[in-house]
Amino acid sequence: MNKLRRQHNLEHSFVHYMVLGSSFGLLLWFFMKIKFDFPMATFIEEWIYLVIFEALLYSYVGMILRDSKLKLRLLEFANHDALTKTENYAAYEAKINDLFDSSAKNKLDLSMMMFDIDHFKKVNDTYGHLAGDKVLKHVADVVQTVINANDTKVKLYRTGGEEFNVIFPGYDLDSTKSIVKEIFAALNHLDVNINGQDISISISVGVSTISQADMKPNDFYTRVDGNLYYSKRNGRMRITAI
Repeated sequence: MNKLRRQHNLEHSFVHYMVLGSSFGLLLWFFMKIKFDFPMATFIEEWIYLVIFEALLYSYVGMILRDSKLKLRLLEFANHDALTKTENYAAYEAKINDLFDSSAKNKLDLSMMMFDIDHFKKVNDTYGHLAGDKVLKHVADVVQTVINANDTKVKLYRTGGEEFNVIFPGYDLDSTKSIVKEIFAALNHLDVNINGQDISISISVGVSTISQADMKPNDFYTRVDGNLYYSKRNGRMRITAI
């Protein structure tokens, strides 16, 4: 019955569910009538009660399943950026807190890359915000493709307007180099076609690894952020990894 209940694509699933349950119920109460020899009126009455209960149970379970699906959709919406479909700052914060605690306890490596799109405001001002949105989506798709080709444990987050973070669980600074350089090479001078016109973009990058001096996740974040801004202040389109 449970298997039938979960087959949402089954045509007339309610009818199938009720016929199956009512048939088993009829058989059950038939054996009960034989064993206890109660009147036919009692037999029919109890079977009708069972049928009514099954109908109510079907509706109740359906309501719970709909509620669960709604909660899952709300959770996904809360943890994902609606534009790029990457995980957002809330998801980043939850993950980095968990990884930071785990790294502190077990002395595990943890590294992070932060990058943003150079002169992104100029893209919005020149081509419009729809063009800017398309650039952000394209950037996220490219980075996710690079990550998927290397290590799916590495996670991408959109943490600000044009700012993205990539978390590397179990990576020291040297281990991140190949993926960081691949992302850097894939995005710099990337042409995004907007209404027949190519928009060329570049990124600035900051990378660092967790250290004993980091007392909380924000200490780690601040150091990576500082490396990013060092790249931006010193010509942009470069990687600062300390």
